[in-house]
Amino acid sequence: MDIESAPRVPKRDLPQLKFAIWVSLAFVAVLWLVKLVEIASLSSFHWLGVRPGEWYGLLGVLTSPLVHGSFEHLIMNSVPILVMLALALFNYPKGTLRAVPLIWILSGIGIWLIGRPSWHFGASGLAHGLMFYLFFLGLLRQDRNAIVVAMVTFFLYGGMVVTVLPREPDVSWEAHFSGAVAGALAAVLWRKLDPPAPEPKPSWELEEEAEAAERERERNELELPRPGHVPVLWQRGEEDDEPRGRVIFFPVRPRQGQDEPPTLH
Repeated sequence: MDIESAPRVPKRDLPQLKFAIWVSLAFVAVLWLVKLVEIASLSSFHWLGVRPGEWYGLLGVLTSPLVHGSFEHLIMNSVPILVMLALALFNYPKGTLRAVPLIWILSGIGIWLIGRPSWHFGASGLAHGLMFYLFFLGLLRQDRNAIVVAMVTFFLYGGMVVTVLPREPDVSWEAHFSGAVAGALAAVLWRKLDPPAPEPKPSWELEEEAEAAERERERNELELPRPGHVPVLWQRGEEDDEPRGRVIFFPVRPRQGQDEPPTLH
């Protein structure tokens, strides 16, 4: 198969990939910046979390994902958010821009409604929401790219499924459960918002198309032109405005006996 004559496989949008990576890095950088400011201020930002059942605890619906109890807690949330947010923004840019605010708000409201009487903070609700969002999109859309993204996400962070139920007393399963519900809801609402990614053709189709193109090229080279395409000498085009004939004058030689012009030496 001629490589140059083979159809080109469509490439993914490189600027969109860069945008997804930079946005994910910027968000994780904000989480680390908040933690550094908390340490530098020698105070605790736990009051920015969600306090279930208390009106003053509603502030945490907006601020709780930005606060973390320790660096270990921050690292455990930073890595999955960095990976899954980049995957979501790259593959589903329109839907993700709507899904992230929905997961953010609904996970906080869910904590406030069903949470234990304690301070709840951390971005684990957002991480669980992104995981369930990507996984359910693969189940609902069923196009090739969505299924691959869902499988990769589940392979990396499928363990989040078991953390939506009570396991450890110091871990907010309420945030995990609320984020998972919000992510699944976002997948249902905006599963058709982003068109499916162009899929590359199988290798056998590329080979068949290349062979057909080669046969067509050889046929065009060996086939004689049609009679109507052969130019005829006595037929002139309309664009030809030159006269049909031209008179050529030849010098007349004098006859014998006539005076010939003198020759100069």
